[in-house]
Amino acid sequence: MKHQFLYYNLVETIWSGTGNVIELEANSIDWGGISMAVHFNKITKAGYEKIKTEIRDLEDSRPRRIKILADARALGDLSENAEYSAAKRDLRHLESRLRFLRKQLQYAQIYTPSNNDTVEVGKYVTFEFLDDHATQTYQIVGTPEVDIDHDKISIASPIGSALLNHHSGDIVSVSAPDLNYKIKIIDIKI
Repeated sequence: MKHQFLYYNLVETIWSGTGNVIELEANSIDWGGISMAVHFNKITKAGYEKIKTEIRDLEDSRPRRIKILADARALGDLSENAEYSAAKRDLRHLESRLRFLRKQLQYAQIYTPSNNDTVEVGKYVTFEFLDDHATQTYQIVGTPEVDIDHDKISIASPIGSALLNHHSGDIVSVSAPDLNYKIKIIDIKI
């Protein structure tokens, strides 16, 4: 039986658990009656470039790590060679990280936000917590580029998914695992 691959674009709707839906473009592959959907992650251009840079840095360090492994192997008995075990573990970690990052790029869809007043990937959103009137600004990003320390939250997070597709002035309900609260969108910028 000859296997045929049929590719077609579709939009899959995923319920985010907060009452909002997230639409992801996907390719569906039919392989001899077995179907599977491939989901693409929306990511900013900056996030894509950051992942590419990390891949380049890891690839550049790979020859040095291979040499360290070879030098440790030359020391003799591998069963009691801690340097060899550490170098081998380090190289496995590097290879694993490279595979992970390459998969992220393979399934990344660079998203350029439109110039409107709608919350979407890549935009900075300032909002107010209605219970204590504290304000916060976050950039809404794709899952691979989340960085809380730099105020980047995912569209899949409780706040990110609640804000998605809303506008300035909207009051949005956020459902977190142990807490429900409301926030008001104050400003949206690219």
